[in-house]
Amino acid sequence: MNFIKNIISTLPDIKPTPVLPIDDVCKNNDIENLELFGLIWLDSNVEGTRETEQQLRSIINRLKNFQDVKQCQQYIEERSENDRLVLIVNGRLGKEIVPSIHKLRQVISIYVYCMDQKDNEEWALKFEKVKAVIVKLDELVSHIQSDHEIQKKVEEPLLMNIYTTNADKSTIEVQGEFIFFQVLIDCLLRLKSTDADKNELIKTCQHSHKGNPIEMDNIREFEQDYSSDKALWWYTKESFFYKTLNGALHTQNIDMMFLYRAFISDIHRQLQENQAKNCLQVYRSQKMSSDELNVLKQSIGQYISINSFFSTSTDQKQARSFLGVADKSSDLQRVLFKIHADPKMVTTKPFADISSLSFYSTEAEVLFMLGSIFHLQSVDRDPTDGHIWIIKMSLCGDDEHDLKNVLIYMKEQTGSGETNLQTLANVLWKMGKLDFAKKYLERFLQQLLPNDPLRGTLYEDLGNLTSQAGDYDMSVEWHQKSIEFKTENKLPIDPIDPTHEPSTQPLPLNETSCRSGVRCYNPGCRYQHPEER
Repeated sequence: MNFIKNIISTLPDIKPTPVLPIDDVCKNNDIENLELFGLIWLDSNVEGTRETEQQLRSIINRLKNFQDVKQCQQYIEERSENDRLVLIVNGRLGKEIVPSIHKLRQVISIYVYCMDQKDNEEWALKFEKVKAVIVKLDELVSHIQSDHEIQKKVEEPLLMNIYTTNADKSTIEVQGEFIFFQVLIDCLLRLKSTDADKNELIKTCQHSHKGNPIEMDNIREFEQDYSSDKALWWYTKESFFYKTLNGALHTQNIDMMFLYRAFISDIHRQLQENQAKNCLQVYRSQKMSSDELNVLKQSIGQYISINSFFSTSTDQKQARSFLGVADKSSDLQRVLFKIHADPKMVTTKPFADISSLSFYSTEAEVLFMLGSIFHLQSVDRDPTDGHIWIIKMSLCGDDEHDLKNVLIYMKEQTGSGETNLQTLANVLWKMGKLDFAKKYLERFLQQLLPNDPLRGTLYEDLGNLTSQAGDYDMSVEWHQKSIEFKTENKLPIDPIDPTHEPSTQPLPLNETSCRSGVRCYNPGCRYQHPEER
């Protein structure tokens, strides 16, 4: 056990985020950003009809109109590199904005919608991300639709945590994201859901898709007809369910992950029930920046956790077809993952051929559970096509890599069997997410009976949490409330310890010297060692 604690002690002392007041998801999150893809229409005289907007939103729900170039450019530049934006612009404004934004990672395609096709093609087609210059509205919608079918397969950001044992690399930052994500998912899978949670999810999705009749119909169908044996059917259907769940996982939107936990659990169960029995060779096409590819090149021999469901295909030819042709003017690299998956490696993260359970039964799709861990074996150019990079990985079990004992130890902190909101809050607390920890402690209080003995412990937790966040007046109030409650209910009163952390056994996180470390890798996150800055 001392060996395990020594490894645990290498994790960082995570800085807390500010505590926010409790509120529901609709008020506390940017509803328009529940999904990864967004559509922007820049035109000083936008004359799109409601019908056109509905057609576009049936493809990409998040649609934002602009008439001013500066406002539009500012909005685009402020988006995360994990966003994926499609721009529609007229010829005149396109000449002004396209040169400024076409190299931004978050911009994936541009469509010039104009009256003079020939004149605008002269300047527009010089930019690789301009996919078409179009004069007819129905052609514009059709073009966006067909392109998006490919974009959602290869442009979706691949969020990964990389665990490395090489302490000599200057880019290593000792941090706990790799481990904490595993613990968080484990906690959510064991946290029972309620009808109130499902109703809150429905309400949030209705709010986000207001004015989108196709998706509102999907939400209504989901509310009325969903059953646990159709989880993968819903996940593979092109609808709000996949888009918002995937968006939540990629952005690590804690509130949405919490509301989706029952459905994540249903998918997990279906993957377990249909676990592949034989070894599989599967493929996934991806586009990534040169920087992102270089991170992987520098991580050969290390372990990668995929922080979302990981979709692959047994059909290599089909996977390659999604990559299209190379463009020398683009920074984006075309990548083909080749993955060896042995079912003997599966302990808690199943994978399965879901063709028979999918909305699209003809696709040879193999889906890996979110949080699946892979060993990165090589990154080489394709000998048959020098413009494609081949990344070879193999599936790992939880007990294969160097983090085995660490993960076991940390998961023990959440106990066995069913978890509760206090357990979730303590995990979030340890992740430094004090605002979310406070929210879920208070949410738990709302669910308990007035005389439930657990209230006293939750009041103490809230007192210690707000003290750590620097809100000492509120901390005193919570501790006073705990004392009053325990006195009234004749419960033992513990001395107030302002340095106390969660009521479960705390995880030692205050030593930062290390021999091994965890690096968080996602598009848009560029870490430099302090000595390099």
